[in-house]
Amino acid sequence: MAQDALTTTAESFPFAEGKGLKGFVTDWSADKQAFEVHWGKAMMWVFLLSDIFIFSCFLTGYMTVRLSTTEPWPNPSEVFALTIFGNHIPLILIAIMTFVLISSSGTMAMAVNFGYRRDKKKTAALLLTTAAFGASFVGMQAFEWTKLIVEEGVRPWSNPMGARQFGSTFFMITGFHGAHVTAGVIYLLVVAKRVMTGFYDRKGSYDTVEICGLYWHFVDLVWVFIFAFFYLW
Repeated sequence: MAQDALTTTAESFPFAEGKGLKGFVTDWSADKQAFEVHWGKAMMWVFLLSDIFIFSCFLTGYMTVRLSTTEPWPNPSEVFALTIFGNHIPLILIAIMTFVLISSSGTMAMAVNFGYRRDKKKTAALLLTTAAFGASFVGMQAFEWTKLIVEEGVRPWSNPMGARQFGSTFFMITGFHGAHVTAGVIYLLVVAKRVMTGFYDRKGSYDTVEICGLYWHFVDLVWVFIFAFFYLW
């Protein structure tokens, strides 16, 4: 009786042509997966959405502090400059960091492509290359922090070059992003190991490689915003 009522209800819709809508109603009422979306992808999108809110709050707070402070704000071109062979080059380290991270997006995209082709060797090699790029970025960021703390005397609570909020916002935003990159490098290494051992072949799906790619592309995109707001403004 219930099945007859369900069929009648589905057929009563004006859009129920063929078995598309009826199949949807049947699957939904039978507690089946109505939308073919991998649960890992769905959870990653939820996580990334929450991260978007967090980074948006950080950058909005930075802009508010930057515009409202009465003390002079340090010039990023001078603060993050390096002297190489006697030449004072502004933002050279930041430019290299940005190039490395953007390049890692390319290797990550190729890793996902070869993952769906079931090419284990190339997928693992590209994942390891992406992880190497990420580790290089974290290493350069550690050098940047060391220079600011040791040579410039910048602290989260003080700044000898001007507005004291500079140190707190810088370490908070770049530190939070750096933690994401570090977690991403670990994630990449784990996925690369599983690709090499044939874990995803036995599982019958390389969706985890794509999920890892979603996370990594998000981390790279966030850095573009940090670069534009913090270093170029």
